[in-house]
Amino acid sequence: MSILKDKNILLGITAGIAAYKSASLVRLFIKAGADVKVVMTPASKDFITPLTLSTLSKNPVYSSFVDEEDDNQVWNNHVDLGLWADLFVIAPATANTLAKMANGVCDNILLATYLSAKCPVYFAPAMDLDMYKHQSTRNSFEKLSSFGNKMIPAGTGELASGLVGEGRMAEPEDIVGFITNDILDQLPLNGKSVLITAGPTYEALDPVRFIGNHSSGKMGFEIAKSAANLGAKVTLVSGPTHQNIDHNHVTLKPVVSAQEMYNEVHKHFKDSDIAILSAAVADYRPKKVADKKIKKKDSTFTIELEKTKDILKSLGEAKSDQFLVGFALETNNELENAKGKLRSKNLDLIVLNSLQDKGAGFGVSTNKVTFITSTDEVIEHELKSKTEVAHDLMQQILKQLHA
Repeated sequence: MSILKDKNILLGITAGIAAYKSASLVRLFIKAGADVKVVMTPASKDFITPLTLSTLSKNPVYSSFVDEEDDNQVWNNHVDLGLWADLFVIAPATANTLAKMANGVCDNILLATYLSAKCPVYFAPAMDLDMYKHQSTRNSFEKLSSFGNKMIPAGTGELASGLVGEGRMAEPEDIVGFITNDILDQLPLNGKSVLITAGPTYEALDPVRFIGNHSSGKMGFEIAKSAANLGAKVTLVSGPTHQNIDHNHVTLKPVVSAQEMYNEVHKHFKDSDIAILSAAVADYRPKKVADKKIKKKDSTFTIELEKTKDILKSLGEAKSDQFLVGFALETNNELENAKGKLRSKNLDLIVLNSLQDKGAGFGVSTNKVTFITSTDEVIEHELKSKTEVAHDLMQQILKQLHA
């Protein structure tokens, strides 16, 4: 999954020959998971048709304030368009449109939308060499940048006039890459590595049976998505689960047993900045594992168990400057037990959830948690979706890291 997934991207197209590349740009934004709407200057329709762009974007294309061919004319609200957008990308951006943007000229729906937008604005210049080098165009670049707009540098190559030099619009792939990298650079966990555990562990009795628990892994997977969306490179170590994740910044490491999870976690912990252990790891495992299926014989059956290695405690003992988060699922003396775990395992934060709370725990899409910090601050949260809980957790971690 791209960092652009679920973003509302408004693509502005102006009257330059490079407008033909806009079709590819729409496809790349859609492929990245974004929702795309297109606004065009009237003259740009001479270079690419609204039908092409509406087909690719699966949204209407706006090129005028009203549709003059419609007997029941409806105003195309440029204010709503500007407020809808998470990102406004103007590509190609001609010298004419850039000059108008820089000086507040508003004579078409694209420019009206630009003046209404509250989101980041990116522009990709496209013009001939002499126009690109002209001082008035340079002034437009500087003025627009001073407003907070972001210029996607033009490439060098053969231009429509036959000249060779600067002014060629950046290729669609480069535009997407520029915007992606710019967003990542501003995210609070960009450059950080986060290690997360999720799901249950299965401890084998024989080749076909195991001891396990009801953890679905959903909480850990939501935390991984939230961390990745903040720019982190995430290593997700998960026990058996039906959960799926598709994100460019998440690497999934599937394991089965507590010992496998212990080994995998320790492999990555030293290179991690943050570790969040949300997995429901088995506390015990069968002391002996049968190499063949155990046959049903007697009316009772006794299994001798032994303790598994305490992964969280081992990380607390090994940590240097990592921020370590544990989870505590409790059924009685919840707060006292969670605080004891926080101290004994050298944690920076513990997430307490109780099986006494309706809608919390295993096998549901919601959770009700309490955060307890290393300074004994107790922060209670109401019942929320696990997506929201993951967001709250990452915000709490950021708050403590920057305290």
